[in-house]
Amino acid sequence: MEEAILRAAMEELTTNGYAAMTMERVAQRAGTNKNAIYRRWPTRAALGIAAYTQFVSTNTQVPDTGSLRGDALELLRRANSTFASPIGGILRALLAGARDDPLLLAQLQERTADAGSAPWLTILARAVARGELRPEALHPRVATVAVVLLRDEFITRGYPAVPNSVLADILDEVYLPLLRGRGTAHPPDPSG
Repeated sequence: MEEAILRAAMEELTTNGYAAMTMERVAQRAGTNKNAIYRRWPTRAALGIAAYTQFVSTNTQVPDTGSLRGDALELLRRANSTFASPIGGILRALLAGARDDPLLLAQLQERTADAGSAPWLTILARAVARGELRPEALHPRVATVAVVLLRDEFITRGYPAVPNSVLADILDEVYLPLLRGRGTAHPPDPSG
């Protein structure tokens, strides 16, 4: 039943968007009643987030190109494609809804606390195993810098899809230098 409800919620989000999604419509699509939904998800926000996060998590395969840059570029391209798709539109609607709904914001923060770090940490762990990086690079906040910068491009610049040249800049000018710099000795602070 839960899978049917989440699938129906995702269909509703894709078809009508978060603003128009109602528990009644989701129940109708899932062939159940609103009470069955409310027992599992007390709010529309909770249901929308659950549907979105399940969809995104079941559609993530970690690339293995044999190099850190190749893997990171592939993950960025996939994220770019997702952000530019109707699924990305759902995420943007959930984020926009969070501005006026403290409950939705708290739920989004709870569900996305790791910012999707698992695939990024996987490619970094492979790079450490290949000797491309030091183990100090394995940190969730550091791992997700590239995708956070990509998300910022969508939010601040309003790109329908971020150009490949920007993806290369994110990797070559920020992400890879950051990762390679982790674990290096820092000079002592002269101010004490």
